[in-house]
Amino acid sequence: MATNQKFIDGFQVNRGMLTVGVALTGIGALVGLTGTVLVCVTLANAGRGWIQQLETHPAALAQRTLHQAKAASAAGLEAWRSSAN
Repeated sequence: MATNQKFIDGFQVNRGMLTVGVALTGIGALVGLTGTVLVCVTLANAGRGWIQQLETHPAALAQRTLHQAKAASAAGLEAWRSSAN
């Protein structure tokens, strides 16, 4: 009973088991964090490779789509104005 410490009203904690439990929890958290980092790095590399394979760079595609949206908006506004007269 040297490893047990008595607290309030007979509540006893086995310090050895508590220490082992804390250590295993810390190791498990470290393994989980390592796995998460590996997954994120793998997905980032795959995404980078996918973007490099595209014919049009995403920024150029977004710029072209924005230009098309502005042109469509202007055409719609002009059609609305001409029909209002």
